[in-house]
Amino acid sequence: MSLPPLVEPAEGLTVDEVRRYSRHLIIPDVGMAGQKRLKNARVLCVGAGGLGSPALMYLAAAGVGTLGIVEFDVVDESNLQRQIIHGQSDVGRSKAESARDAVREINPYTNVVLHETRLDSSNVMEIFGEYDLIIDGTDNFATRYLVNDACVLLGKPYVWGSIYRFDGQASVFWAEHGPCYRCLYPEPPPPGMVPSCAEGGVLGVLCASVGSIQVTEAIKLLTGVGDPLVGRLMVYDALEMTYRTVKVRKDPECAVCGKNPTVTELIDYEAFCGTISTEAAEAAKDSTITVRDLKDMFDAGKDFLLVDVREPNEYEIVSIDGSVLIPKNEFLNGDALERMPQDRPIVVSCKTGQRSAEVLAVLKGAGFSDAVHVGGGIVAWVNQIEPDKPSY
Repeated sequence: MSLPPLVEPAEGLTVDEVRRYSRHLIIPDVGMAGQKRLKNARVLCVGAGGLGSPALMYLAAAGVGTLGIVEFDVVDESNLQRQIIHGQSDVGRSKAESARDAVREINPYTNVVLHETRLDSSNVMEIFGEYDLIIDGTDNFATRYLVNDACVLLGKPYVWGSIYRFDGQASVFWAEHGPCYRCLYPEPPPPGMVPSCAEGGVLGVLCASVGSIQVTEAIKLLTGVGDPLVGRLMVYDALEMTYRTVKVRKDPECAVCGKNPTVTELIDYEAFCGTISTEAAEAAKDSTITVRDLKDMFDAGKDFLLVDVREPNEYEIVSIDGSVLIPKNEFLNGDALERMPQDRPIVVSCKTGQRSAEVLAVLKGAGFSDAVHVGGGIVAWVNQIEPDKPSY
């Protein structure tokens, strides 16, 4: 489905800009008019991480006149495997500032606007209102639904991407011309069912593959060329090196873009998606210990079973001495319960405390009333107890 250009062209290009963008200018479908539209465009990237890195770099190189960056995090060494806009010297720096400096190095003609804040219902409408198009590079469901609903309410298109291990997805959601994100995913998955990249990992180069597709779609929308991914979901399998597209139809009963929408204003997206299930939150309420509590238990020689519920490859990277590995799924399907002792307390841990809270709920439901879990997990243990151990 061909769509009209999203922005009007700028008045002109300088001599230096003509030299810089000459390979675009000689493409008939882009030409001078298309490059002027890119110069006049205002694009916002939500996130300067795995997907935001290649997106920002190629948007700048393409000549987008104004780039906004929403990012509140700092650069961590574990980011560098895939977040190529940052370098070793940026570790500990603001991601937004690091990304801005990289963009300026790529293209000094691009104006960069920083929004160093956590995107939420109180600021999203004001921030999005300044831009023509949104690129969503987030990795959590609460922000994805927030971005979608804000774009629908503002009538703006956004380019969405998702990555996990060797798999990627991308689409363009624009309620005025096709489906929105809620048409594809009306409800978020149950908490804990879909692991994040931090839990399951991601092939670094996959970010470049999906991020470059997002930029391609953004350029097509801004200049009005080609057939954008409106109403289509692109699925990429890096292991098989296959691309396929799936049609996505507009849902007439969609809660936000349907005929009779029930979501007419922004909601509490953290509550809507939930970081952990209600059962896990209830189980953890009075059964959470700190890593210092755990160390005190070791130091006092207490007899207990420490169960690490992460995956084997995570356990291989770093673990707490004395722990036993039993992945979360073995508790969810019940296989691990028969191995749990009845004569000593059970302590469960994971990377940050979310998976262990879900396992704790299973244990409580099975009658292990004295079980507890470690808040903060292995990350807190390394930071506070054994800083010489590797983290991830």
